[in-house]
Amino acid sequence: MTDVLFLGTGAGIPSRTRSLPCVAVRHGSEIILFDCGEGVQRQMMISPFSFMKVSAIFITHLHGDHILGLPGLLQTMGMSGRKNLLTVCGPEGMAESVKAMLAACERTYVEKMPTDPLGELEFPLKVIEMHDSEIKFQGFSVFSFPTDHSVRSIGFVFQEDELPGKFNAAKAKELGIRTKDFSLIRKGNPVGNVTPEMIIGPPRPGCRIVYTGDTAPSPAVTEASEDADLLIHESTYSESESELARNYKHSTSADAARCAADAGAKMLALVHISNRYEDPEVLRTEASAIFPNTVVPSDMTLISISSKKVR
Repeated sequence: MTDVLFLGTGAGIPSRTRSLPCVAVRHGSEIILFDCGEGVQRQMMISPFSFMKVSAIFITHLHGDHILGLPGLLQTMGMSGRKNLLTVCGPEGMAESVKAMLAACERTYVEKMPTDPLGELEFPLKVIEMHDSEIKFQGFSVFSFPTDHSVRSIGFVFQEDELPGKFNAAKAKELGIRTKDFSLIRKGNPVGNVTPEMIIGPPRPGCRIVYTGDTAPSPAVTEASEDADLLIHESTYSESESELARNYKHSTSADAARCAADAGAKMLALVHISNRYEDPEVLRTEASAIFPNTVVPSDMTLISISSKKVR
């Protein structure tokens, strides 16, 4: 089971109902964040997720509404007793931006345990600049892909590791495998002349979640979103303001829906909602006319994705 928690779904400036961009993904004991808008640590405090369990943060680009929550979150982690490594990933320029933000708070970071906690973060921090890169975790990976925004920008794919194929107990018994030996077959060991391939179906793909960050419509985004279980796509504007979207390298709700449809995604979540839409139903209506399985999450919406079933 993979849980997706929308901590911030607004764009540009926060509103009374929407914080700035941040999506948390929990898989097993790991929590990662996509983007880190202002006030993320407070959003996590009132959510079912713990900010102390975040192992990595992925930043799509260096605009303030996507990154300015980072120094506050890092200092809150340190003052709360964090000691384990945190990894921050982003586009080119990420390392210098982190250094500058921490320097403004009279802090520096090191990639090992700090020796001077008065001048450094209280825990090790590693910054990675990604370009078509992959970061491996326990049970999943995160890939970056290029997006089309007004500054250097990337999106991210959460890809769960392959899941084992279906174990055919009836077939095993038919071939003379005793119940007590089922575990041997499941672990990939042959039993007598019976091999695992005779009992277990082919591996199944794990769940795939795509987070675009800010982007104009782009073939690279559509390609990265292929067969996504959940596509989290920015939708700053409605189709009636498509000219503004083009001018500022953003997407409309219809753009996001066309991407989901072309990519064969299973579910579309619209985020990065402009404050001009007090009621986002107009965005959902436009998108769902093209891609029916569309939602517009509010802050604190939680979506759980089960591992794929065998057909």
